[in-house]
Amino acid sequence: MQVALQHLAHVRSGDKGDTSNIAVFAHHPALYPLLCDQLSAERVKAHYQGAIRGEVIRYEIPGIEALNFVAHGALGGGVSRSLALDQYGKALSAALLGLCLEVPESHRSYLVAYR
Repeated sequence: MQVALQHLAHVRSGDKGDTSNIAVFAHHPALYPLLCDQLSAERVKAHYQGAIRGEVIRYEIPGIEALNFVAHGALGGGVSRSLALDQYGKALSAALLGLCLEVPESHRSYLVAYR
């Protein structure tokens, strides 16, 4: 079944200059392999439909069931230089929560607030 990321994980973000950092933390350890399998750097970049102009690099952090994405060219030249108020890292991370992943029925009990 297709499930929005918000039911599998929570996110934290930061920004510096024109680079955004988005960390994705699995709600349950059993969900972490699904994140690793389906959240590639390429898929994350494609989700933003051209808003990220540079490279996206993914780092796996298995000890805390997290993925960290560093997105270069993501903030319209930098938060203080851009006229777009919604290009802060937290806006990018919130938008990622709408990305849908394929979740097997056997993992449904691990999802948060899913109906």
